[in-house]
Amino acid sequence: MISKRIIPCLDVRDGKLTKGIKFKGNVDIGDPVEAAREYYEQGADEIVFYDITASSDKRDIMIDVVRRVAETIFIPFSVGGGIRNLEDMRKVINAGAEKVSVNSAAVENPQIITQGAKAFGNQCVVLGMDVKKVDVSDKIPSGYEMVIHGGRIYTGIDALWWAKEAESLGAGEICLNSIDADGVQTGYELNLTRLISENVNIPVIASGGAGKPEHLAEVLTKGKADAALIASMVHYRTYTITEIKQYLNKKHIKTRLFW
Repeated sequence: MISKRIIPCLDVRDGKLTKGIKFKGNVDIGDPVEAAREYYEQGADEIVFYDITASSDKRDIMIDVVRRVAETIFIPFSVGGGIRNLEDMRKVINAGAEKVSVNSAAVENPQIITQGAKAFGNQCVVLGMDVKKVDVSDKIPSGYEMVIHGGRIYTGIDALWWAKEAESLGAGEICLNSIDADGVQTGYELNLTRLISENVNIPVIASGGAGKPEHLAEVLTKGKADAALIASMVHYRTYTITEIKQYLNKKHIKTRLFW
């Protein structure tokens, strides 16, 4: 059985760790470099770093913060936000990231996925998907729509179609975030996660909604996710990654234990 991954997410704004609810009302809560070190020491499998306003502000990602995090941890590190072209990808990877996450830029220019996969390998290209539940229609048959630029722009693109299209273009992994569940800590969007997981052949990371270890157990089994992204439940020290992994292993959900 392949181990399930537990991945803390660092949303960064103006160089500070921040957290919001449904992409709104963000509050600064700490130093992303210190948080990355703490989660690495607790046994995180990977770290995800998002510069959450780089795309909407039309500016470059904060490479200095990326470099400082990369120097602090010794596990895979994925970076997203403000990445618009191949050169941006190269800067992030040269700064120490193993993976690059493209979201808004990939919707606006899908060839960035193929270009990144050819230059660095499929395993380096993560498709970030911010998804909102909407009414089923001819245009959105799955009932889930892609939203870009930090939840500001509805695209009219069906999320299921886009996941399959991005895989065909060369994406090696999907980080699937439910805007409806983001930050509310009442559980992941299981229907969305299962829908995408069952229709692609690349790993899917579930994101949005984790509040307690039971939620991770649900999304890793019922939701068929390969990994679970977490934020609030560790940022606010409600749980440690060690405690989460111990719970999951007791439930016979295999994770990598580092002790």
